[in-house]
Amino acid sequence: MSQASSEPSPAVKISSFVLIAIIVTLVVAIMALANAIQAYFNGNLEVATVLLIIGFIGVGACTYVLFQMRQRIIRLRIEAPPITTTIECRKCGFKTVRAFQRGDYIFKEVDICQKCNEKMLITAIYREVREKVKASSPFLR
Repeated sequence: MSQASSEPSPAVKISSFVLIAIIVTLVVAIMALANAIQAYFNGNLEVATVLLIIGFIGVGACTYVLFQMRQRIIRLRIEAPPITTTIECRKCGFKTVRAFQRGDYIFKEVDICQKCNEKMLITAIYREVREKVKASSPFLR
């Protein structure tokens, strides 16, 4: 007995602690930028410069972490490979290949052959495996 789960897979799940840390860092960085502007208009250039640097570093760090989390989720997403059905004529050997349809099974009689008007059989149902192309680096040889 299997249960349908509505929870996302562990690979796609994002830690709530990391999200809270990013949001807190982003709020502090924005507050630093706002205080930098206020310090600049008050004539306190040294404080404004330090707060400006802290604000930009905080915003940059948050953006980098969010971008890396997004890339990880995209990388870990699993794609279902296509399933293919092969149909052959027993008499003349005519062969066709099409996408799998619900209800297909091996030795099921399906369409009529285009060449000899005999019934055709499903002879194979398989999943196409595509090899991943590894990104080659010009620095590695």
